[in-house]
Amino acid sequence: MDTRRIEEGVRLILEGVGEDLTREGIVDTPKRVARAMGECLAGMRQDASELFEVSFDAACHDIVVVRDIPFFSLCEHHLLPFFGSAHVAYIPGESGRVCGISKLARTVDVYAKRLQLQERLCSQVADAVDEALHPLGVLVVMEAEHLCMTMRGVRKPGAVTTTSAVRGGFARNAATRAEAMKLIFDGRASGL
Repeated sequence: MDTRRIEEGVRLILEGVGEDLTREGIVDTPKRVARAMGECLAGMRQDASELFEVSFDAACHDIVVVRDIPFFSLCEHHLLPFFGSAHVAYIPGESGRVCGISKLARTVDVYAKRLQLQERLCSQVADAVDEALHPLGVLVVMEAEHLCMTMRGVRKPGAVTTTSAVRGGFARNAATRAEAMKLIFDGRASGL
């Protein structure tokens, strides 16, 4: 990241909205925003496939679900945050090998920490799991509130956008997909 250019851009925005760049609360804002952008967009410099270099022989052939993975991202259209929960499910491949469950949450972070669209983010997570693990199926569901819809434009706070990406056995078998969705959404209702 070119923090110097980010700082210059923030100064231009502040001037453009009529802010006094010498005001105490604003003087260091360009530097703070540049640091924040580096943190919020750290996924641009990461390769999700590196997360899956280690897997484990668990002889597992059943659905694995990690649900309620919190994520934060920046909408590429307005540079405003969207945030919510991701739910990632997969059926291990014929070998029964599994990844460490934290890798699924980290994969969500790698792709969320980029300028994004929720639809693309959901697909990227599903594709990364599919390519890395060669599972029999992958299902990713994401639910998020978009501040570009909450704070401006239509101004509908609390509206939630839900997207899904389905690969392999979950796409071909409605009963398997329904079982995974039940694990995701019934588990939330029980407070587990």
